[in-house]
Amino acid sequence: MEYFEFIETPVFNKQRSELIDDDSFQKFQAFLLKSHEDGDTISKTGGCKKIRWGLEGKGKRGGVRVIYYCLTEQGKIYLLLVYSKNRKDDLSEQEKKVLNQISQMLNRPH
Repeated sequence: MEYFEFIETPVFNKQRSELIDDDSFQKFQAFLLKSHEDGDTISKTGGCKKIRWGLEGKGKRGGVRVIYYCLTEQGKIYLLLVYSKNRKDDLSEQEKKVLNQISQMLNRPH
């Protein structure tokens, strides 16, 4: 699929506005369009992926982690969560459970 639509959850939108400026976010979207398969699949989430994105002056290690779910055939990339590495290392089991429920819901035929 050559065209993808980004769909941002309200939680992602709020987190992004606090962590990533618009210019960086546009660069991230351009990167994700080409590299959406490169994210690390997170266990117990039904196929959600995590990708590191470096912020200007911080690099990937000091940047953010973006959690997303890609439906390639439908041309949709769901941006679910974003957080900074210095605030959080990994997702909790409860967060993984919720992401699994979301991925199952997104996979249902509408």
